[in-house]
Amino acid sequence: MIASPKIYLTPEEYLQMEEKSDIKHEYIDGYIYAMAGALDPHVTIAGNLFALLRNHVRGSGCRVYIADMKARIETLNRYYYPDVMVTCDQRDQETPAYKKFPCLIVEVLSNSTEAFDRGDKFADYQSLESLQEYVLINTKRQRVECFRRNHEGLWVLQSYTAETTSFRLHSINFEGTIEELYEDVVFE
Repeated sequence: MIASPKIYLTPEEYLQMEEKSDIKHEYIDGYIYAMAGALDPHVTIAGNLFALLRNHVRGSGCRVYIADMKARIETLNRYYYPDVMVTCDQRDQETPAYKKFPCLIVEVLSNSTEAFDRGDKFADYQSLESLQEYVLINTKRQRVECFRRNHEGLWVLQSYTAETTSFRLHSINFEGTIEELYEDVVFE
């Protein structure tokens, strides 16, 4: 994210501006941050996962979104653009510009966003009561980190690598292979 001029916007002003903007911005407490473009491995991984999940949830009432759909964290006054997001909550059909009740959020890591995705953004996402899983996907090697909220409300990590060959997303009862997820990805 790139800091934009410090002009305070209400959530309504942000949504109006974002609808007309050629550049995507994330919104944190009244201030906007322009999003940088992504590299080929990032885009390929997100696209692969979207295709796998879209086929999986077809007909279930769940919806999968990629890159251009905002996640709204109302309690913290935030709007983020997850790389992939799934919601199965019918209330999310009422808001075409953002979703407030995702069960799964996925961020594909890049050098410029990894610290934020692992730190403050994850902390912010944890305030979404509907969120069951937060997934980080590495672009430098085959590694998927899946954080799941357990019955006590604690976030538990399960990692998947090429050696495990498959990965599971419990929130939507999905199992995929690492090979499918990283198809056509060329590592530096």
